[in-house]
Amino acid sequence: MNSRVLVVVPAWNEEASISNVVNDLVRHSFDVLVVDDGSTDHTYSRAQQAGATVVRLPFNLGVGAALRCGFKYAVQNDYQIVIQCDADGQHPVEHISDLLQTLHATNADMVIGSRFKTNDESIMKVSQIRRIAMWVLSFAATTAAKTKITDSTSGFRAIRSPLLHQLSLNMPTYYLGDTFEVIVAAGKSGYSIVEIPAPIKERTHGVSTTSTIQAIRM
Repeated sequence: MNSRVLVVVPAWNEEASISNVVNDLVRHSFDVLVVDDGSTDHTYSRAQQAGATVVRLPFNLGVGAALRCGFKYAVQNDYQIVIQCDADGQHPVEHISDLLQTLHATNADMVIGSRFKTNDESIMKVSQIRRIAMWVLSFAATTAAKTKITDSTSGFRAIRSPLLHQLSLNMPTYYLGDTFEVIVAAGKSGYSIVEIPAPIKERTHGVSTTSTIQAIRM
């Protein structure tokens, strides 16, 4: 029996990119849920017009809360697998098949697409301060998951039940809770985590929400 797959896209004020992201996913025959995290622009209408199912949160709650909402929707509608994907267009849709193939081949509970586990020219370029912060987090995630994690803050993942069900109830909503903390909690709970290379594309609109100050706080 084929597992049902839902792509969950948390979005906050991404009107410039969300249509292209949804169009690309729909072209590849994926079911798409956009969680509009209290946007003040036209993210909701553009995602809906592009063919996504859209859930609209009343105000901005953060990525973790938006993802937990999306995971709840997936569980309630009998999806067994969720692909977590950003709304800025940096995650190439063609790499989703790599996440799914690895998920099935390894029987893992979570597959993470790493921006750093690659020699591709599209490797993410970050400041030295942010890279150090990411290294510290990845070391802690590696220890918890008992497998090498190079990109603990990646927002490009495949997650299957029963871990999906647990996250729909207990997804951390604080800063880094939706990325780093999920790996640590899942690893310590005995869930299997695998990481594969997943190059990203340059943003065509907007800027990253992670600043140098936030990197120091990491």
